[in-house]
Amino acid sequence: MAKLFVTQPYLPPLTDFLPYLKQIWDSQQLTNGGPFHQKLESALCEHLGVDHIALFTNGTIALVTALQALRITGEVITTPYSFVATAHSLLWNGIKPVFVDIDPHTLNIDPQKIEAAITPNTTAILPVHCYGHPCDVQAIQKIADNYNLKVIYDAAHSFGVRLTDGTSVLRYGDLSVLSFHATKVFNTFEGGAIVCPDAKTKQRIDHLKNFGFVDEITVVASGINGKMSEINASFGLLQLQHIDAALARRKTIDARYRTALTGVAGLQCINQSGESVANYSYFPLLIGPDYPLSRDALYQRLREHDIYARRYFYPLVSDFPMYRGLPSAVPSNLPVASETARKVLCLPIYPALSDEDQDRVIGVLRQQG
Repeated sequence: MAKLFVTQPYLPPLTDFLPYLKQIWDSQQLTNGGPFHQKLESALCEHLGVDHIALFTNGTIALVTALQALRITGEVITTPYSFVATAHSLLWNGIKPVFVDIDPHTLNIDPQKIEAAITPNTTAILPVHCYGHPCDVQAIQKIADNYNLKVIYDAAHSFGVRLTDGTSVLRYGDLSVLSFHATKVFNTFEGGAIVCPDAKTKQRIDHLKNFGFVDEITVVASGINGKMSEINASFGLLQLQHIDAALARRKTIDARYRTALTGVAGLQCINQSGESVANYSYFPLLIGPDYPLSRDALYQRLREHDIYARRYFYPLVSDFPMYRGLPSAVPSNLPVASETARKVLCLPIYPALSDEDQDRVIGVLRQQG
């Protein structure tokens, strides 16, 4: 019986990848913005409906660089309900995270909580499109405009996500940051990107991700090595050929879960969005008191059946040692996030998940119901 994980990367046939590797081998250009890097940037702009994109070695370095690019300092308001890289990117830049609670329906940062957290030291807002479902971008932008704040979206989960009017969610905020890690809907083995609003901003970001070099002898900023390699970029180009089929399969898996789990007491499916929005990057469940098992007991029961569900996101970022001393990290300030972290369980969802294997997951969940 195969082990089932929350996600697995889509791997096209190796024979499709070998010609790309040969071209890289023959060119002897492995990195530094080579032809595959440039092709992938162009292809992603077209596919995602954005004007400028800068590729990175991973999403975390992209987050760190995005904050550098906008010269963010002081305090930044963010969510505790995310992967640790969101807040870590602030600490790496010497910025103080200020946590506010999440909306109980979307699990995204609650715009109504943002304004009360603003101080004279606040310079930006760092929201997360949790599980790929868009934040209330209009409300967040209104607050940012009123207080002259920058907005950087952690859009790690949001590849291809569009609002109901068809606009890419990546076009909102001053910058949006993507992750192309192997666990993501679209991946380059490891990788990431910053979506930029204009060519000037992209130029600054391109300098920052390459040690600050402008040319062979000119350095204009204390940059970092954040460049994506040619091998990663070539794999991304190959992935892009199959992304529509991958998203369609994820949508089918999502629908099968929702149908099968409807009516099971204590299991709440969340974040069902319109067809034009979702990329079905995760399938989170909230395990309530009406279910016979606690969340952690169900987590263990699934593991006994070789089903490796994940508690995304538990613990909260604000509960880790480097953050829990902050005034904004106290659980009483984050009641919705704290409760959600105790209840959440993400189920396997990826294109290669067969109906038979999905039925294994559903069977374990329903047996306990």
